[in-house]
This record gives sequence, structure tokens and C-alpha cells, in this order.
Amino acid sequence: MDVLLDVMSVKPRPDFTLLLKFENSETRIFDMRPLLDKKPFTNLKDTRLFLQAHVENGTVVWPGNLDIAPETLFDHSVPVTADQQANGWR
Repeated sequence: MDVLLDVMSVKPRPDFTLLLKFENSETRIFDMRPLLDKKPFTNLKDTRLFLQAHVENGTVVWPGNLDIAPETLFDHSVPVTADQQANGWR
């Protein structure tokens, strides 16, 4: 990615994915599961904590000063397909 894009909104999902909307209007899905066994993300295995994800300063954050870089979110996410949008991934 050549341009740093801010996250405009996030919807954390119980399956440990994040539905993200970026400032370029792209909606993408980021799967947190591969990171949950790595520090500092291990506490996010608690679904109650994971679901508290929200946007601050252009990226996704959780209580306890935990965040993830917006470029990581964009580069390692996949666009939402038309089928997914039709099935409620908005």
C-alpha cells in the first residue's frame, strides 16, 4: 500500500474478524485469529474484550491501550464481496 488509509469504522464480530471501512470507502474483512496467540493480542481471546473494538485516531483500538496499525489492517484484509454484502457483511 502506498498511501496510509485511516479506518473510519469497525464492527467486531464474534468469530474474531473485523469488518472495516476505510477512508477510501472500501469495506474489508480482517481476521484476527492468527494473531490471538501472539503478544500483545492474547487477551483478545476473551470475546467480551474483542467485541469492544472501536476506532480512535484512524485505527482500531481496544481497552488497555491495545491497537493495531491501520496499514496492517488494510494490507492483511480482504475486500467484502458482493455475496458477503448481500448476506449482511455491511
